[in-house]
Amino acid sequence: MAISQEVSYRLERLILDGGLAPGQKIPSERQLAARLQVSRAIIREALHELQGRGVIETRHGKGSFVASLVPGTSDVSEHSPLMHLFEGHPRTLYDLLEVREQLEGQAAFLAAQRATNLDRHRITKAYRALEDTDPLSNARPDHGFHLAIVEASHNPILVHVLSGLKNMMLLTVQAAVSNLNPRETMRKTIERHHRQLFEAVTAGKPLAARKVAMAHVRFVADALRDMEREGTPLIRAPVPAVPLPPGHPGGQSGLDFRRHSP
Repeated sequence: MAISQEVSYRLERLILDGGLAPGQKIPSERQLAARLQVSRAIIREALHELQGRGVIETRHGKGSFVASLVPGTSDVSEHSPLMHLFEGHPRTLYDLLEVREQLEGQAAFLAAQRATNLDRHRITKAYRALEDTDPLSNARPDHGFHLAIVEASHNPILVHVLSGLKNMMLLTVQAAVSNLNPRETMRKTIERHHRQLFEAVTAGKPLAARKVAMAHVRFVADALRDMEREGTPLIRAPVPAVPLPPGHPGGQSGLDFRRHSP
């Protein structure tokens, strides 16, 4: 196997393992060359191969980024038809919560089984950031905590599907923050769920992790439905378009070439 093919294979494995998420920027040629101890010409050839296979995409003046590998789950922008459906059809919120309940439940189960020490560190960091943020404006840290668990599942399909829909999933978190967190009883329940989920995943308890992850999302959906039945209009405000900082779960992370075991 040519050196460039070996490099492209290692980058593909990193993408499949969730080390590089859809939409995330690929490190520079110089950084990759230094990390892999090969020439920049070889890195350039490897990236060209990945681009030809549709694994990465190059944006003029910005660099190379991981492409969405799951059909139909490219990152949903604020101008997409799906986002317009979300804004105009209330049921779409509950459709998304149904997806979250099932997929995040399985992700939590797998994360409790497969999380590495680095994963547990990232989950802990995300959980602490959530704890330290004002509960009335913590949609992004909340989403970052859940995303850190998804990435620790090391299931590339789960990672890419949920990462590809991250903007819409973030809106479901914003709905909970805007409508439920101002109510102390509901906020305390959500905080308890987050703590139980954190403890179950980091303690390696897959059945408990799945149970609490699903119960958490189901509680949010049921509480929002109850509010609507009572005649309370839901706040459906979009999340401000502020990118997550480098190193934050869900944001651009460092390059890690460890091969994760299932």
